[in-house]
Amino acid sequence: MNPQELEHYRHSLAHLLAAAVLEMYPDAKRTIGPAIEDGFYYDFEFSTPISETELPKIEKRMRKILTTWKSFERIDVSADEARQEFANNPYKTELINEFSKDGQKLTFYKSGNYLDLCRGGHIENPKDIDPEAFKLTKLAGAYWRGDEKNAQLTRIYGVAFETKEQLEAHLTMLEEAKRRDHRKLGVELDLFAFSPLVGPGLPLFTPRGTILREQLVNFVWSLMKPYGYARVNIPHMAKSDLYKTSGHWDKFADDIFHVSSKKSDDAFVLKPMNCPHHTQIYASRVRSYRDLPLRYSEVTTVYRDENTGQLQGLTRVRSITQDDAHVFCRLDQVKTEALAIYDIITKFYKAFNMPLRISLSVNDPAKPEAYLGGAEVWDNAVGMLKELLADLGQDYKLGVGDAAFYGPKIDFIAKDAIGREYQLATIQLDFNLPERFELEYVDSDNAKKRPVMIHRAILGSVERFIGVMIEHYAGAFPMWLAPEQIRLATVSDAFIPFATELRARLDAAGLRVQLDDSSEKVGKKIRNAAIEKVSWTIVIGEKEVAGEDIQVKVFGQEAALSLKQNDLIQVALQNSRYQS
Repeated sequence: MNPQELEHYRHSLAHLLAAAVLEMYPDAKRTIGPAIEDGFYYDFEFSTPISETELPKIEKRMRKILTTWKSFERIDVSADEARQEFANNPYKTELINEFSKDGQKLTFYKSGNYLDLCRGGHIENPKDIDPEAFKLTKLAGAYWRGDEKNAQLTRIYGVAFETKEQLEAHLTMLEEAKRRDHRKLGVELDLFAFSPLVGPGLPLFTPRGTILREQLVNFVWSLMKPYGYARVNIPHMAKSDLYKTSGHWDKFADDIFHVSSKKSDDAFVLKPMNCPHHTQIYASRVRSYRDLPLRYSEVTTVYRDENTGQLQGLTRVRSITQDDAHVFCRLDQVKTEALAIYDIITKFYKAFNMPLRISLSVNDPAKPEAYLGGAEVWDNAVGMLKELLADLGQDYKLGVGDAAFYGPKIDFIAKDAIGREYQLATIQLDFNLPERFELEYVDSDNAKKRPVMIHRAILGSVERFIGVMIEHYAGAFPMWLAPEQIRLATVSDAFIPFATELRARLDAAGLRVQLDDSSEKVGKKIRNAAIEKVSWTIVIGEKEVAGEDIQVKVFGQEAALSLKQNDLIQVALQNSRYQS
């Protein structure tokens, strides 16, 4: 199946799910049921809550109903006819009133005895649905239309694929994903915490988690620095006027945290993004064409008022640390700068063995009101990115309507160790913010011209990327990234002085090392180090004190690594550096 056919297949199963629920729970009220990335869901209001133990029964009823369905019959109806059919369902009535505002006709789709309000998009023949290729997976709470002020509904999720084999492979991946869940591993490995006193969506990073953050940020900087980036620093708040000028105010009004002050009449907000601040660094002095490009880099936190129900571990938070950078350049420099960013991104993800695919996110010409700037500006910007990808020989998926409101972008989608994809890195071309902030440079002919602004992110949100990395490695980070690289475990107290001196030497060499000199038996110490996924564990006993070879237990390997004591630090340093 092509992507559209698969979407129709999954949407058809959403109808089948609703049909089964209504047969089993006649007083349930249906709301909406779309296809999603790996399956489908449908939201219901139940008079009596159901549990996940009911899902196999609903699934069995779906298969029974499927044998009776012959087609998806379209029926055109008036708004009044639709209201009459769903007179006892306030959710469908709300949709009917909304969809019929301009007097347009509505459509029902009927299969067997099941009738639903729907605009279409189904499989042609229900018999083509493999009854063994779908499965109901979980329940979740969901507010009607995503608004926490509305009623909370019960969402039933299902996964669906073309064949049973594809479904089984996906279910195996889901089980592996549970094992790798960063929310569980983050606690077990002592990387981060959440506190109800601090607030939801505001993660607190422990010393170990902070080391992980710093390693990632430093690695990005090591790749950027050769390309001439300079660090800048901006405050965490600004006057609302800054975002009104940039255009973000109208686009993101519901996501902005407002700051009150008894000492100022100005309206301040916590910054939801950094680019407007960076424009003001550029605007702080006269710029010449000889000054360009200017490359401003910063790792800083922005704040967005996400709905509490949408927060999820590190992957959806309210305090978002961005590895942000903005390039201000001449039009003739855009290609070179974008190529440099492309090079940084590919080197970065190679280090994690995460394959990349590319999506070119462009504006939707049918919705010009959704974007800043005119059609000519957008055509020019999109054309430049298409030319860049053509020169690189890169295939890409065109995402119409996926652009940022200020410009088109090249999005990089990374695949993790178990096949899941994440949009993380991006290159965004922007002709609009320089125009809105009236940014200028003096060209060689003494004429004042607008610079082009390139937004870029490599790992994107530091918090989200750490969540992805925890799951990608199942918490067993490569030695160069690991918060704790070496654990020394003493056999008894008699060997603590030697272990303490060795720890000091390893620490002085720049290695991240801990000493377990507790009274636990050495076997327990080794098991603890393995549970915490420490890269190297070294037992310190009589042989080591006598100068014999060091036996290194490498996490994930059966055979020990045997090293002469004089070689230990050198080999450890070699293993603790990222090797390109």
